[in-house]
Amino acid sequence: MEEMKKEVLFGRDLIAKRVEELAAQISRDYRGREPVVVGVMKGAFIFMADLIRRLDIPCVVDFVRLRSYGSSSVSSGRIELTKDVETDVAGRDVLIVEDIVDTGLTLTYLVEVMRARKPASLKVCAFIDKRLRREVPFEADYVGFTMDDGFVIGYGLDFNEQGRFLPDVFIVRDL
Repeated sequence: MEEMKKEVLFGRDLIAKRVEELAAQISRDYRGREPVVVGVMKGAFIFMADLIRRLDIPCVVDFVRLRSYGSSSVSSGRIELTKDVETDVAGRDVLIVEDIVDTGLTLTYLVEVMRARKPASLKVCAFIDKRLRREVPFEADYVGFTMDDGFVIGYGLDFNEQGRFLPDVFIVRDL
């Protein structure tokens, strides 16, 4: 971790401000409803925790876990659901919370899985959107930050399970 060359991309104050803005928008959009907020583990857990604490509407919380990266900084392209939601989402409003939209493969897969369960509505909130890396078309409904490319750690995001604890988001150089 220490030997990694990294620089701050999004500082903690900017992150807090953006999470507040997203929470306000989501609260307005879901006013009068109680969405099931589904966090994609492990990367989204810090973002999701901060986001739901700032909502002013009730919500149900659940999690899924998908695997697509392994120990590489590049997606394997193969998606595997390793932990499913425990909440019945049929007829419910579902908001998926993800750390990064990268190739679009993981979220396309997860959205298809959730749509098959017949939710009343289904939206996606992504902390970071890397638009240049898309392999399949995908647009999140709510986006915290966009970036061109690069590998990031911090604020729940990791490289080989390292860096999740960092309060800022760093772009890593020379992986």
